[in-house]
Amino acid sequence: MSDSDSDLQARLNSEQPHSARIWNYWLGGTDNYPADRAVGDQVKQVYPDVVRVARASREFLGRVVTFLTGEAGVRQFLDLGTGLPSAGNTHQVAQAVAPETRVVYVDNDPLVLVHARALLAGSGVTDYVDADVHDPARIVDAAAKTLDLTRPVALMMLGILGNVADTDVPGPAEIVARFLAAVPSGSYLVVNDSVVTEATAEAVRTARSGGADYHLRTVEQMNGFFTGLDLVEPGVVPTPLWRPGPGATPEALSVYCGVGRKP
Repeated sequence: MSDSDSDLQARLNSEQPHSARIWNYWLGGTDNYPADRAVGDQVKQVYPDVVRVARASREFLGRVVTFLTGEAGVRQFLDLGTGLPSAGNTHQVAQAVAPETRVVYVDNDPLVLVHARALLAGSGVTDYVDADVHDPARIVDAAAKTLDLTRPVALMMLGILGNVADTDVPGPAEIVARFLAAVPSGSYLVVNDSVVTEATAEAVRTARSGGADYHLRTVEQMNGFFTGLDLVEPGVVPTPLWRPGPGATPEALSVYCGVGRKP
């Protein structure tokens, strides 16, 4: 076993619930542990809609990546807090539209890293950065080995800002600002996260008591992430309502998303 593999095993603490693995459980995946399932079940008991939120967020990923590659012409993606692979990952959706698209995934969960190594083998121009979103400079430097940062990049922040507390340094708004400063005009920011309601607040309290954490935002705070950007229609809205597919009958949930273009 190499030193890097030994370090990976040391970080892989199956006794501590982790948001990526809990999310995987809600999506019906198998890449999770009893600690993750225990917290996932506790949250479902107080907030049954969480499974619908997880699925709606995953479906949004497919729609927004298709829009960015097909309509907006984006050919580079920096997917922050990618989570565990599932059907229709960013590079699969984007490269199905435009095979030359470059994708860099970022996460700091060792189990995600293990799966990413297998998933990305033999794919198009795709890479993985093992880093924490609180360190934008390190991530940007690493991503620049694969992405041309003089050309537009789509910054994908689906579910990741909920893992950043307002009291963190840097905080969520500063993290977004630093990533946007590193990419040129014509780049896009995509954000998707749960918002504050009585039900979601109870779900977060339950998750924290089980050893997992999440930080909810108001709709106003969600809009604030797009300050200075040109919001793509329909703006910051409940995730199922963002450009639903033909024949869809979406229902609003307490998870919001938005897409903004850097002028």
